[in-house]
Amino acid sequence: MLRTIAIAYRDFESWPPAGYTGAADEVPYEMIAKDLTVISITGIEDPLRPGVKEAVAKCHGAGVTIKMCTGDNVLTARSIASQCGIFTAGGIIMEGPVFRRLSPAEQREIVPRLQVRLALPEDKRSLVDTLKGLGEIVRVTSDDTNDGPALKHNNVGFSMAIAGTEIAKEASDIILMDDNFSPIVSSIMWGRCVNDSVRKFLQFRILVNITAVIITFVSAVSSDEEESVLTAVQLLWINIIMDTFAVLALATNPASPELLKHMPDRKTAPLFSVDMGKMIIGQGIYHTFIGYTTDREHAELSTMVFNTLVFCQIFNSINSWSLSSDKNIFRGLSKN
Repeated sequence: MLRTIAIAYRDFESWPPAGYTGAADEVPYEMIAKDLTVISITGIEDPLRPGVKEAVAKCHGAGVTIKMCTGDNVLTARSIASQCGIFTAGGIIMEGPVFRRLSPAEQREIVPRLQVRLALPEDKRSLVDTLKGLGEIVRVTSDDTNDGPALKHNNVGFSMAIAGTEIAKEASDIILMDDNFSPIVSSIMWGRCVNDSVRKFLQFRILVNITAVIITFVSAVSSDEEESVLTAVQLLWINIIMDTFAVLALATNPASPELLKHMPDRKTAPLFSVDMGKMIIGQGIYHTFIGYTTDREHAELSTMVFNTLVFCQIFNSINSWSLSSDKNIFRGLSKN
């Protein structure tokens, strides 16, 4: 928003002005600010930081809602929020006193559509508490000392390394070293990457263990000698040698912008999704079936089952590369 300042002057024949009998340094403003000659009108604007508008758009695309709390007047707040894409059609701008007069039920009803709030520092904590009461995961970014309570009561607090005060830094969880909004998008992307890496690891590891346990148990029970088709050395090879490198590949998968295209998981969302359960059960049955459907001598059978299981787990590691419904399982495989 462009703010204007008018520069004007007035010549006085004497000081204090004629007709004033008081002290020279206590001349009333009304006697001075009249009959002025305007020299110029200067416009002053605090522009948005580079990349803020794009970062806000990426957050919206990732299912992250941004709300702006400021102490500026309503015109300034509306202008800034509109420029960076926070204030959109259907959104609400509300002043702090108006929000405080609402009942708790009315506050919970209006908060989802509240995009800009003109609030004092103590009001920000109430907004955080209201959002958390609705089951939302709240992140607060601030550089002000008075925002310490809001930074402490949210789920993740961000502060500014350059402009932020020491109290804000102490109250926050993460410090933005360049005082830029763009790293917040990267933090969302990497957070989802870590979550997906854990799921990939569990999907791969549980499937390997289930298949090995079933084959070992069934072969030992059905054998006249009560001997498993897989030897101890073969099981150690599968669990230590082969699985270790596959798990490392899945766990070190780099973050990609594709992670910002799906909606975030709820805080109460289970770690195992329906697709993961289908993959584990389906592949477990398939690996067990093809790994133990031959009639040969024990030594040959053990070798065949072991090699079949190893190759199945190689394909399992490729299938575990993506948790989405993307049919191209090789997408991004060469980036790690």
